[in-house]
Amino acid sequence: MTFGFGLGLRTQHYKDFLDAPQPVDWLEVISDNFMVDGGKPLAILDRIRADYPMAMHGVSLSIGAIKGLDTDYLNRLKALEQRIEPMWVSDHLCWTGAHGRKLHDLMPLPFTNEAVKVVGRNVQQAQEALKRPLVLENVSSYLEFTTSEMNEWEFLTEICQTTGCKLLLDINNIYVSAFNHGFSPSDFINGVPVDSVIQFHLAGHQDNGNHLIDTHDHPVCNDVWDLYRQALKSFGDVPTMIERDDKIPPLPELLAELDIARTLADDVLNPEVAV
Repeated sequence: MTFGFGLGLRTQHYKDFLDAPQPVDWLEVISDNFMVDGGKPLAILDRIRADYPMAMHGVSLSIGAIKGLDTDYLNRLKALEQRIEPMWVSDHLCWTGAHGRKLHDLMPLPFTNEAVKVVGRNVQQAQEALKRPLVLENVSSYLEFTTSEMNEWEFLTEICQTTGCKLLLDINNIYVSAFNHGFSPSDFINGVPVDSVIQFHLAGHQDNGNHLIDTHDHPVCNDVWDLYRQALKSFGDVPTMIERDDKIPPLPELLAELDIARTLADDVLNPEVAV
């Protein structure tokens, strides 16, 4: 079953979604913003959830943590999952803290067999708690580890095969990392298991000439749209959303950008049959 095209739900657009139906198929919420016992955010979420399917997307699970997952965080994540019954629950393939301190950033992992084991153990812990497959997103990166024993798509494949988890492919993150590290984004697309990919993110970035930074504060650029076309050809009809986290424009502007994704997907997936 396809869920079509969605947006990340942001506070700037609460009123739009509360006041009238909007042309989106689903919404993605940042899990961490709603992992509380009560209050206005949860009340608004409940009202909007009544009208739109939702996905949960977290930023602090720290699936690469050597010492294992924070059980309090995992319990609160589970409580939110039970409350809104999302289509899926995702987080990032990274680590976000050490020694009890949160870094509030998505730190990359070395692509080693040891890291595969650590992530695999943590994924299994999360999946046992959630009673569903966890979905992991590839992050943008700006450095490489000399200890890596494989490339990123091989690393992702190993984790999927050993845990049964699924993938959220952030097309912009692939593009940013490929530019920064000099690999082919097409190799990344072609290297991950087709049956593991269940969602796409599309976003913008900041171009600093000799490197790119994943800022999520720009529209999707033409090169990322081209990579999205390739992803559609490789993975088919995968739920797609526009992600904007800063310099958030009025909702109609994001809806127009989402229409570009719809048009591209229709062109790729439903080409006109020549007579």
